[in-house]
Amino acid sequence: MADKSYTKVEARHRRHSHILKTLRGSAERPRLVIFRSNKHIYAQVVDDLSRTTLFAASTLTPAIRDVVAKAKSKKEQAMLVGKHLAEIAKDKEVTRIVFDRGGYLYHGRVKALADGAREGGLEF
Repeated sequence: MADKSYTKVEARHRRHSHILKTLRGSAERPRLVIFRSNKHIYAQVVDDLSRTTLFAASTLTPAIRDVVAKAKSKKEQAMLVGKHLAEIAKDKEVTRIVFDRGGYLYHGRVKALADGAREGGLEF
């Protein structure tokens, strides 16, 4: 039997689907989902039971776009997005979340975003 080779994107989708088997977000504890592109990082908070996105933030969010543009590195940008997401969560009275790394390794920008969200007051 031939070994099936996956592209990077297919492999990440495969890893993410394995992660999603155990992670579920609820109204009390929604799921924080990360998507990372080469230029930007996106995060959204999802209630899986009602299948709705509660709120989102990214490097393209108008409220923080100017601050993010002045950041020295992509890690700093991710940290700022995490802090902004935590501020939005406080306004919506969400304090506890389930972290979904989206099939990415927990280091670099993904870790920076998580650290920023923790600094902003979110509990994982």
